[in-house]
Amino acid sequence: MDDQRAQRLFGGAVVAPGDLAGSPYRADRDRIVASPFFARLAGVTQVISPGGSGLLVHNRLTHSLKVASVARGIVERLVADPEQRALLDKLGGCDADVVEAASLAHDLGHPPFGHLGERVLDRLARERLGLPDGFEGNAQSYRIVTSTQVRGAAIGLDLTAAVRAALLKYPWTRRTYPDPHPMHMRPTPRGAGGDPEVGSAKFGAYVTELADVRQARAPFAGLLADWQQTAEASVMDTADDIAYAIHDLEDFHRVGVLQQGAVAAELVAWQRDAAALRALDDVQLRATARHPGRSVEQLRRDIVRKDGWVSDDDAFAAAVEHVRAELADGLLAAPFDGSIDAEQAVARFSARWTRRLIEAVRVTADPPMRSGHVLLARAQWHEVQVLKFIHHRFVLERPDLALHQRGQARLLAGLVEALRAWLTDPEEETRLPRRLHDLVELAEAETATLTAADYGLERLDRAAMARGRAIVDFVAALTDGQAVGLLDALSGRSRQLWTDAFVL
Repeated sequence: MDDQRAQRLFGGAVVAPGDLAGSPYRADRDRIVASPFFARLAGVTQVISPGGSGLLVHNRLTHSLKVASVARGIVERLVADPEQRALLDKLGGCDADVVEAASLAHDLGHPPFGHLGERVLDRLARERLGLPDGFEGNAQSYRIVTSTQVRGAAIGLDLTAAVRAALLKYPWTRRTYPDPHPMHMRPTPRGAGGDPEVGSAKFGAYVTELADVRQARAPFAGLLADWQQTAEASVMDTADDIAYAIHDLEDFHRVGVLQQGAVAAELVAWQRDAAALRALDDVQLRATARHPGRSVEQLRRDIVRKDGWVSDDDAFAAAVEHVRAELADGLLAAPFDGSIDAEQAVARFSARWTRRLIEAVRVTADPPMRSGHVLLARAQWHEVQVLKFIHHRFVLERPDLALHQRGQARLLAGLVEALRAWLTDPEEETRLPRRLHDLVELAEAETATLTAADYGLERLDRAAMARGRAIVDFVAALTDGQAVGLLDALSGRSRQLWTDAFVL
């Protein structure tokens, strides 16, 4: 075994007796798929709660499977090109099994209720539970595969260094690693911006897993900057963007939320009035934000401001036209009625866009600060931004979705507070859920050797941190339905003593 391959396996180097695959990377994939954390993703929100739509929509499990499929397609296409493969080898390699495993694991840490749950848990973790690192879904995924998942006698899934490094979409902690921290760079890497007092908006690991991050990234020393994704992480990240941009539109076409008239009016109004809209100042644009075309113009300005490395007005205009033709005048032209023709139209749309975007992926040896080494061509990058805009403008901004999300936010806050009260009740110590008790012990052991300086602070309350991390780990491991059922029980609303809604 050559030194580079041995390094990529470091930390989980051998196939264990229970593994079915001969390749260590395939064994990693199998360990992830066999994990209960992976199975629970079927009950976790992508955008609409799996139990609340009454229709078949994507959940975190089906999303992860599609990301893995797209990611594998990207790798197979890139390594078939000798020039692209040579670039990948210089960056430390790009293995299809590694990328597939990381793609399957990338959302393991997503809490109940999707991104809404992520934001709420982060706020509660910092403001109520005394956790300087707060909560972040990517960091929680990394924590699961290295710390909280139990596999036999081992803690974590004992994955290879290559797969763990490929999981690090944001290879930094919230505030202190690496030094200088990416949030202080100008421009910041994508995801690294944020309030310096709070820390980076996105990050890939908590301080408790920092030693493991260093170990996983060790084989890439000298090949990549500390803040840069590995090529395999970059493929996973790109595949995640592609899958998200396409299949959420499928869902909301099926549900009937995406209406052809509204989408077409927004895009056509911008195309018709582009010159006049560009003449508006930002205040005027915001004041008329609900008028058709204004939101598209705001998107164009946001791209110019944040992503000058790739923004191009001609490419943006071409992207708007392509999405209008394919989505507004194509898929959405006929309402979804559940017929074979309607299903085939969705399948054709998805296949056509997936192929178009995969074929536009390339490798660059010297990427811009806000991009990984693996990226979409300029035209297709703009198309993805427009597709994601449609999802945001016509789904995420809906008042009915906001209504449900506000309720879900209150539910999570109530659940965290109820668990905190239970955990700090001295008369209930012997009756705590065993899982919660174990998570407290794990967090106590992890924080025992950490100092305030590790978090960039002057002092730490280790006891509060251990309790807080245990509560966050416990809640983040629930499905949407389990979170609802557990709060019902803790609030006295449920009269059913023995239930499979949650497992204590």
